[in-house]
Amino acid sequence: MSTASRSSDTPQLAALAGELRVAISKLVRRAREQVHAGDFTNSQKSVLLRLERDGPATVSMLARAEGMRPQSMRITVAALEAAGAVRGKSDPQDGRQTFLNLTPSFVKLLKTGRAAKEDWLIRALEAQLAPGEHEQLAAAVKLLSKLADF
Repeated sequence: MSTASRSSDTPQLAALAGELRVAISKLVRRAREQVHAGDFTNSQKSVLLRLERDGPATVSMLARAEGMRPQSMRITVAALEAAGAVRGKSDPQDGRQTFLNLTPSFVKLLKTGRAAKEDWLIRALEAQLAPGEHEQLAAAVKLLSKLADF
């Protein structure tokens, strides 16, 4: 693609980017309204998602992964422990280290919350989109995933 062609697409791409950001934000807000899983901060949510995705980790490991100081991560983890979302267990090979993991009750809460969001989204897809639009959305999801991986 030539430079002239790219620059002529810029206003359209800027408009598309803005519309996409607004639509995704609105969709995320609507999905979040379907459950009330607690008032976690962004840092706490990030730690919870990391533990869910990557498994048990120490405070130091989490701090490194999140780009935080260990002292700040200890505060975040303490709040999650107080909320019953995570629990620490001593490393059997090095008792000085504690590995944190999601509690079974919190995992159940996560699954329930996700199910509620998915149920809402299925109802919205059925009510708002025609079958042909379902196919268009499936293609768009592939493109959105591609963008998310950039």
